[in-house]
Amino acid sequence: MTRIILLAALLCSQFFSKAQISAVTNSGDEVILYNNGTWKYVNKVDSPAKEIPTNNSNFQKPSGSTFKVNSTTVTNASVYLNPKKWEFKKAESGASEYKFELKAKDAYGMLITERIQIPLLTLKEAALMNAKNASPDINLVKEEYRTVNEIKLIYLQMEGSIQGIDFTYCGYYYSSEQGTVQLVTCTSKQLLKEYRSEMEDLLNGLIISKSTDTK
Repeated sequence: MTRIILLAALLCSQFFSKAQISAVTNSGDEVILYNNGTWKYVNKVDSPAKEIPTNNSNFQKPSGSTFKVNSTTVTNASVYLNPKKWEFKKAESGASEYKFELKAKDAYGMLITERIQIPLLTLKEAALMNAKNASPDINLVKEEYRTVNEIKLIYLQMEGSIQGIDFTYCGYYYSSEQGTVQLVTCTSKQLLKEYRSEMEDLLNGLIISKSTDTK
């Protein structure tokens, strides 16, 4: 359970050194102190909406995503990627099963898998909770249900900062009797517009085989 609720804040923290301190003012307000002498109040994570909207767009594996990366934990889960754009490696330790990197560019991805089934809304709340623990100023920018390659999942986009650098996470969250899958991408906020399309392509390469999916 520990691995699956770990937000991919671990992902970006590998590329940006975390150098910020949480503190409490005399009035009881929590603030973040940065090593450059600046500070700001901690924003609370958005309260969950009563109803998560559904995006009715058709999300499919891109034609250029031809290389298949299989999960060995959730055995009916795979990620198809474009080998001309993305490279990957098996994670040596930590929460993730695979790590991805956009070649010669500053965008990254992580596949986190767990054999435990977790209700989607519980998974979402756990991700937000751990996001705030990792980056106290995290903010939920967007949430919606999507149908991706014929499976229903939750899309979350979150923003936060590490060492004064604003970053963005875009991820897919899915669970069934075979286990739970998080496929999360990350880049700095200023580069999101430049890399969004390629990050979306990696996300939309998530395939859950129905042959063993009994949900």
